[in-house]
Amino acid sequence: QVQLVESGGGLVQAGGSLRLSCAASARTFSNYAMGWFRQAPGKEREFVACISRGGTGTRYADSVKGRSTISRDNAKNTVYLQMNNLKPEDTAVYFCAAREGATLFVVDYSYDYWGQGTQVTVSS
Repeated sequence: QVQLVESGGGLVQAGGSLRLSCAASARTFSNYAMGWFRQAPGKEREFVACISRGGTGTRYADSVKGRSTISRDNAKNTVYLQMNNLKPEDTAVYFCAAREGATLFVVDYSYDYWGQGTQVTVSS
């Protein structure tokens, strides 16, 4: 069983930055590929970014590419999402997710463990 706890969300003006963190309780965190997803009010949950077990492989949604960076620190059992030049359309609850294995997935049903989410609100 893996428990995930997100933090770092908040209210920010358009053009600002936030760094989200996700702390994992996994015994061997480095066995898990990690992903970030988001869900805006009235919309389906969507993929944001994912990172491989060792951190060398990443993928991004087109909507955040060039503005966001996913990274991980396996010694701290933590994955991060640095978001820059935030836009009002980035407003959503952001979730981190984990899946054991080497493959990167961009679909939410491929992930086995989920955090409770952290709210990001971007004002215009």
